Amino acid sequence: MFVEIRNEPLAYAWGADRAISDLLGRDGVCAPAPGAPATEAELWMGAHHGSPSRIVDPAATHDAGDLATWIAADPTTTLGRFADGLREGDGPRLPFLLKVLAAGGPLSLQAHPSLARARAGYAAEDAAGVPRDAPDRNYRDASHKPELLLALSDTMEALVGFRAVAGSRALVEAFVRDAGPGSAALAPLVDALARADARGGLREVVTWILTPSLGLDDLVSVVSATAATAVADPAGTVLGTRYPREAATIAELAERFPGDPGIVLALLLNRVTLRRGEAVFVPAGNLHAYLRGTGIEIMAASDNVLRGGLTTKHVDRAELLAALDDTPVPPPFLAPVEVTHGVREFRPDVADFRLVEVTGGGTRTVRVDGPAIVLCLEGTARLVGAECEVVLQAGRSVFVTPDEGDLTVAGDVDLVIAMPGIDRDDTPPIDAERR
Repeated sequence: MFVEIRNEPLAYAWGADRAISDLLGRDGVCAPAPGAPATEAELWMGAHHGSPSRIVDPAATHDAGDLATWIAADPTTTLGRFADGLREGDGPRLPFLLKVLAAGGPLSLQAHPSLARARAGYAAEDAAGVPRDAPDRNYRDASHKPELLLALSDTMEALVGFRAVAGSRALVEAFVRDAGPGSAALAPLVDALARADARGGLREVVTWILTPSLGLDDLVSVVSATAATAVADPAGTVLGTRYPREAATIAELAERFPGDPGIVLALLLNRVTLRRGEAVFVPAGNLHAYLRGTGIEIMAASDNVLRGGLTTKHVDRAELLAALDDTPVPPPFLAPVEVTHGVREFRPDVADFRLVEVTGGGTRTVRVDGPAIVLCLEGTARLVGAECEVVLQAGRSVFVTPDEGDLTVAGDVDLVIAMPGIDRDDTPPIDAERR
């Protein structure tokens, strides 16, 4: 079956005005509620209880109004072999969540838990009686949340993963040279990075930055002021000439979140620019913050976010530190596999999801093993499965039941197909060479 789905964009402070409605068209999203804010941040496509996709024609699904309800009522039809769960203890659930993300400004500095930590944290908060929708709850489900971000806008800006310690030291030294009389406030950070370089890890540095202490406010203030000066006079500063992106990012964070220690923490992260069609993969424990742009996100079906700053939402620094992977990594670009002309497949090393992008004209066949969601971004696609076929206009999305098997895609289109991951021996490595 091909079942058309829609949802209403979620409004968060960091979203962009009508960005998702403009991308998908008014027919591709649910009509906003009266008085709904213009800011649109995320559109969810999936069965997560936080915002399950609505079914356009409930008569086709025995009057189930949304995808979560339909899956719970008929897991065999909707999930096929995944009706028993992706892994032990899961139960019948769609293992992935597809999103359109529109960032008009920086998201919170955050990481996601491992599967073991998510299960333990979820059970502990349940046992403590913390309501599942409480704003101070860390674990809203029992799943990990590795995620992949594919850029749709011409560029998408992000902070992703701890940069090499030597790179952080060089950046901080540039701040020292530009800070003038305020450079003394940076001395503790310089010393902490020197110790981290010797150990090869950043946990002590991150813990110090996230723990209120004497001198931390001065450090944040000097870093913020130095970045602002570099943006105002780039040619006259070391930062402005050598690290213009980093200086601009720190200045923006300081303007939006004055005094937040996350401003300093951002100095330790890879500053990444994705061009349209490029992707990054963010595994468990990886600290990151998307800054600006529009993209497709696919992730394990979870809403577990551990925040460390740059937000007005709940911050649990202790839980973030416990879940954090402090290992420096290159910018985690994920190279796609070119399956055939116009078909690219992103295969992160997780069982929960993979993402296929189909672009250009012609007729192509895409391997599908399990339930899938197809979102058409441009053009008109004719989708043919083993049992049915459908014409999918730009902005529309459909849930595909597993009995359709492999999909034939015809038309001059740009679309993405989300589906569970599959066991492969040829999963490509993270492309550490692309900068």
